[in-house]
Amino acid sequence: MSRNTLTTTSKWNQFLGRALAISCLAALCVGFIPSAAADESDHKTIVTFAGPVEIPGKALPAGTYVFKLLDSTGSRDIVQIFDKDEKKLMATLLAVPDYRMKPSNKPIITFEERPAGTPEAIKAWYYPGDTYGEQFVYPHKRAVELAKNSNQNVLSMRDDMTKNMATSSTSANSADIKAMQNTDVTGVGPTGAPVDLVIIVATRPAQ
Repeated sequence: MSRNTLTTTSKWNQFLGRALAISCLAALCVGFIPSAAADESDHKTIVTFAGPVEIPGKALPAGTYVFKLLDSTGSRDIVQIFDKDEKKLMATLLAVPDYRMKPSNKPIITFEERPAGTPEAIKAWYYPGDTYGEQFVYPHKRAVELAKNSNQNVLSMRDDMTKNMATSSTSANSADIKAMQNTDVTGVGPTGAPVDLVIIVATRPAQ
């Protein structure tokens, strides 16, 4: 799996500052139950949310869900979220790998900052032992709103990809999933202006 090389130390410093602050928020807002039979190939992770949370395209009520990595191409990943019994596919999401200096020994989910009284919007999911996580890509209109509300940069894609996120397929070769995986991914800043992706996600550090 190929990943791009991090080019500047300053981007790492910005990333670490954001990650630390938001990870603290995640710890307060979410309860994690690690999978007893975790499969590293799909990164299966069982997560319990104490309150409603927003994912790209919809909101999830409080409850227990299963996160799985369906496919990874190196620069675009597909994550699927199921109900706790894995009988219902809740959403299929596009994600971009986001690196960190040290892997965690437990699952981490980070959130966009939100106004009081509104569901937290999930920003990224980190699997235990990995040095990178999955930063989710929101439809453009919603990404602009999140960026303005949180004063943070947000990954975005075309609004018409919303229908692909509702696919019932669990095959990486599905036309709906391939279309989403191949769509343009951009960044949106707090003013609504485009932002370079390297400012939003930390790429793989030089060895």
